Amino acid sequence: MAIKSFSLIVKKPIKDFKKKIKADSDKSLSIRSFLIGAISQDISKIRNVLESEDVFSTIECLKKLGVKIINRGKGEYHIYGKGLGSLFANKNAALNCGNSGTLARLLIGILSTTPNINVKIYGDKSLNNRSMEKLFKLMENFGAEFLPHNKTKFPINLNSSSLPIGIDYAAGSSAQLKSAVILAGLNSFGCTNILEKQKSRNHTENILAKSSNVIKFKKKNNTNFITIYGKKYLDAIKFSVPSDPSNAAFYVALTLLKKKSSIRINNLNLNESRIGFYSLMKKHGAKIKFINLKKNNIEKVGDLIVKSCKIKPIRASKEYYVSSTDEYPIMFVIAALTKGISVFKGISDLANKESNRINEMKKILKQIGVKCVTKKDEMKIYGLKEIKNQKKIIKVPNLGDHRICMSAVILSLVTGIKAEIKNFETVATSSPSFLNIIKKLGGKFEIR
Repeated sequence: MAIKSFSLIVKKPIKDFKKKIKADSDKSLSIRSFLIGAISQDISKIRNVLESEDVFSTIECLKKLGVKIINRGKGEYHIYGKGLGSLFANKNAALNCGNSGTLARLLIGILSTTPNINVKIYGDKSLNNRSMEKLFKLMENFGAEFLPHNKTKFPINLNSSSLPIGIDYAAGSSAQLKSAVILAGLNSFGCTNILEKQKSRNHTENILAKSSNVIKFKKKNNTNFITIYGKKYLDAIKFSVPSDPSNAAFYVALTLLKKKSSIRINNLNLNESRIGFYSLMKKHGAKIKFINLKKNNIEKVGDLIVKSCKIKPIRASKEYYVSSTDEYPIMFVIAALTKGISVFKGISDLANKESNRINEMKKILKQIGVKCVTKKDEMKIYGLKEIKNQKKIIKVPNLGDHRICMSAVILSLVTGIKAEIKNFETVATSSPSFLNIIKKLGGKFEIR
């Protein structure tokens, strides 16, 4: 579903606000629900789905693979599962993953062990520029083939394994790679064993845990052991997707930085592998409170209350990276507007996101007079108490990176420095309600 390209202009600072909002639904859970529902038995029923470009790309890819999906309206979708190993593609079919690295990696995990798959996989300019070397090598262990050989980026041709056998995998910080291995293991012979010393997002495991015959968990000496039993079957999924904590972080940042402001966000996903940003902000003085905690069948959820306050310079060790990956650009904004030196470690993987988020945020902060010193794995930001906006301007080129665009908006609204952000339509990949919510909070902008 193509969206017309447009630029966003922000000229004026936002006034203080006290609001209750509903953040967009969780993108990670929405995409996973469709993918796992497609290979499950019977009809999966998912409510409150995020209707964003990345999710629409997921739906279109699955339809090309023979999956029937019905939109029941108001964010509810029914997915008619085909069962493990039953997806089918016409020879030389092409699957467009758009801007979504999650979709690309997880779908390749499923297709690598699905019989008789021969497809071309590609994405938009941003996704096609991201290295998939680690993913391709992992799937080759299951017997999949990627052509041309030794190519590490999209577009790529995937030939699925004719005899997939489970593997042993020592997981790193990437939840997408871990999920790809899990999904490939579901249709492989024998067991796939995953050793996880550094816990990453576990949405895939949480959804699959409803089918207890396919996945088992064990923990020993702070190490997680996940076993996938191949060639079983998956039960249909039925749940409501909560709001996305990564999406909500931008409104939280705006609230913390804008004096005399407060916000409440209900039904937020509070999965422990997703709330590193909130833990880090609270550690540095943020007035953040979670209430009404409960479990919604799949995930822990609750309501969030935030009040503006003074933040201390941020010290983010590498341990925070996994649980706050998507929030680093907006944390860089908070650091820039907090007097003192903030230090972010263990961030090298930010260079392989939709853009090189380390370099691009450094350029943006330099435009407003904030000094940044970067190494491959670290960024120091010399935050200022006050930033004078005379003759300054924030310019964001066409990066195809929704998080950079959103961060620039928050920076402009807080400081009053004019921002010109090209190709802002990319925000619709994850946060289609972003501008409407900013407008509700009192922010003003122009679309060109």
